[in-house]
Amino acid sequence: MLALFDLDNTLIDRSTGLEHWARGFVHSRSLPREAEAVICDRLRERAHPEDFVGLRATLGLRDDPGDLWHEYVDGVARSVSCFPGAREGLEALRGGGWTIGIATNGAGDIQRAKLAATGLALLFDGICVSGEVGVRKPERRFFEAAVAECGASLSAGGWMVGDNPETDMDGARGVGLRTLWVPNGREWADGLREPDVEAPGIAEAIEVLQEITA
Repeated sequence: MLALFDLDNTLIDRSTGLEHWARGFVHSRSLPREAEAVICDRLRERAHPEDFVGLRATLGLRDDPGDLWHEYVDGVARSVSCFPGAREGLEALRGGGWTIGIATNGAGDIQRAKLAATGLALLFDGICVSGEVGVRKPERRFFEAAVAECGASLSAGGWMVGDNPETDMDGARGVGLRTLWVPNGREWADGLREPDVEAPGIAEAIEVLQEITA
């Protein structure tokens, strides 16, 4: 059985990690306190190197945007942490014969840095990052690439576990995968069909998958 997992705010607490990094960054540059909100608002949904061109100007910094990006990658990777039960649950799934993969939007360097820093990278049969394959969730080609990274195919079915109603749940349903929603503070999007299953956290979501093969 195949299960694809979103990364940010599904397996790891990106929101808290971003806030922690922004607080330290603002302090290190002696910026006004309100700069924390500016940084978090700009980077809350996603972060790419080009975002730091605009932030550099907005914050009045002299740093090279490329240097700021690398500082962000290193700092956020150190700041994020797994949600309780994520690592243990993934290990149990693999031990139970599941094929598991990462299916995440984002730039390759930051997503892989977070996977390495949290110790999750080696747990997966395949890792698919939109910035590396040139297409994002919810596009069909992204999910095709994600299952291929795991040595599987969409025709065999499987599950998508994630927090985003549109990119994770609606995208996965559109390619024939079953959907397991972990809200983590998100509201369900109006007009979208409900997920197959909803779980309050990643540990409970993994328990749902384990019960399928029990």
